[in-house]
Amino acid sequence: MADLLKDPMVLREIIMDHYEYPRHHALTNGHGYLRAHMASESCIDDIQVEAKIEDGIVRDVNFEGVACTISTASTSIMTELVRDKTVEEAREIMKNYFAMINGDPYDEDLLEEAVAFAGVSKQANRIKCATIGWHGLEKLLAESEKKDD
Repeated sequence: MADLLKDPMVLREIIMDHYEYPRHHALTNGHGYLRAHMASESCIDDIQVEAKIEDGIVRDVNFEGVACTISTASTSIMTELVRDKTVEEAREIMKNYFAMINGDPYDEDLLEEAVAFAGVSKQANRIKCATIGWHGLEKLLAESEKKDD
């Protein structure tokens, strides 16, 4: 992964691939799914994130809506990264992603293709875009823990 961070064209290709062909980009409306509506007041981003979290595992995660390139691609990558992970593993991935976005040290191996957004820390106007889906999942993880209490 370290080599990816050095090649802006590879990073751009990752982002464009996830924008043009977003993964898990349809809501299931299935039983047992939690859903969060996320919208930005400063741009077009308006998405729904849904997740099925059972027995402490993120069994499924999807999203749908209208969003810019950065929002769509980052959320698409997130759905792939956290699927079939424990809630603790998902939180660790999210913690490292938010650290990267904030320009803090992070574990790039945990983030896989999400390292494509490392440069966002230098573009304050894009931080919301790169995190909107991730904050949606954060809400769903918290909601799932409340249901387990």
